[in-house]
Amino acid sequence: MKNQQEYQLRVEEVHLSFGGLKALDGVSVGVKGGEIFSIIGPNGAGKTCLLNCINRFYHPEQGRILFEGQDISQLKAHRIASLGIARTFQNVELFGHMNVLDNIKLGGHVHLKSGFLSGGIYYGRSRNEEMSFRKQIEEQIIDLLEIEHIRKKVVHTLPYGLQKRVELARALAMRPKILLLDEPATGMNLEETEDMARFILDINEAWGVTIILVEHDMGVVMDISNRLCVLDFGQKIAEGVPEEIRHNEQVIKAYLGEEDLAYSRLGA
Repeated sequence: MKNQQEYQLRVEEVHLSFGGLKALDGVSVGVKGGEIFSIIGPNGAGKTCLLNCINRFYHPEQGRILFEGQDISQLKAHRIASLGIARTFQNVELFGHMNVLDNIKLGGHVHLKSGFLSGGIYYGRSRNEEMSFRKQIEEQIIDLLEIEHIRKKVVHTLPYGLQKRVELARALAMRPKILLLDEPATGMNLEETEDMARFILDINEAWGVTIILVEHDMGVVMDISNRLCVLDFGQKIAEGVPEEIRHNEQVIKAYLGEEDLAYSRLGA
């Protein structure tokens, strides 16, 4: 992979199989710091599998993954999180019986320095750290995602679109350097999708967080991405800026096989 030093995250020749099914077949990509990098492809192409390898939910059989020059291929998932790689999921993974604020606070516990023992001995230190963290959530994350009006509501009572926003807030509470977003607009109406796209841009531009996005809404992908990678049957078939991907014949064939329909599908 050329110009390796410019990449914040590098995936090198990653292979992943489930029984006889090859989910990822020698995939290599490089993600630059501060960009929005989208991974697209037909259903079953391996997009979510690639995210799962990056944050170590899955363990590749071959290849390696480097974050800021460090090989993280053998680290546990909680260590990946502590390094600054946060994640949201296709399906909402929240604690439905807890309120919004408590769900968000859980995301930041990976960075709190006062553990159970020190919290018991030095109650003041632990409390001060907790209060500082809560202030950060309330003044920055809740404000950014416009969820002040639901901060005390129990999560399972909220509409799906707001639950997705809370999950994004929890990921931000981890203070990520890289944010992995797995279909953040799935199940949303047009207004909710536009809001989510705006929030992603704000996170990227105002906070400088690198975004790796898996999303089926090609309008959103083409509008907000700096670069894209296209997977098909576990292999990378294209990588480039949106305009290049939109007119790539191999990509068009992978999606629909008919050029005029594919242009529409790919957000032209």
